[in-house]
Amino acid sequence: MDTDLPAGVSAETIRSALRACTPGAAISCRTEQDFARAKILLVKEKITDISIQLVDSDGYVVRQVTGKRRSEVGDGEFNDRQLAVIKALEKVLMHCKQEGIKLVGYSDELVAYPARCKNLEQASVYALDVDTSDAYSGADSGVDL
Repeated sequence: MDTDLPAGVSAETIRSALRACTPGAAISCRTEQDFARAKILLVKEKITDISIQLVDSDGYVVRQVTGKRRSEVGDGEFNDRQLAVIKALEKVLMHCKQEGIKLVGYSDELVAYPARCKNLEQASVYALDVDTSDAYSGADSGVDL
């Protein structure tokens, strides 16, 4: 059952509407403020499989969010947040390339240097250690996985 909320509803009204929804239902909000409040309550109440929609004056859905559980993963698999972080890392590496930054790994260190350097000996003058927060280790470092 979908629920249309009037503009300016209280948090308690939104909370009650969320709790009354069945899986797959949607709650439509008319204002940005109500939409933002409903999103916060959706997360706070840990409600899944319910959508919150921001609807414009013509009845079109402008934005929508749906409460979801983190995906269950087995050993050795990445969860959805980890996959998002990997995608973000790939974007950062793309930006490094666009800005003329190259990276090289030395055992347990990751080093950045200007791409314009002709060779690694020249690059060592300009090289900067990258703080990897212990997320990086070289394959030859002997670290047990």
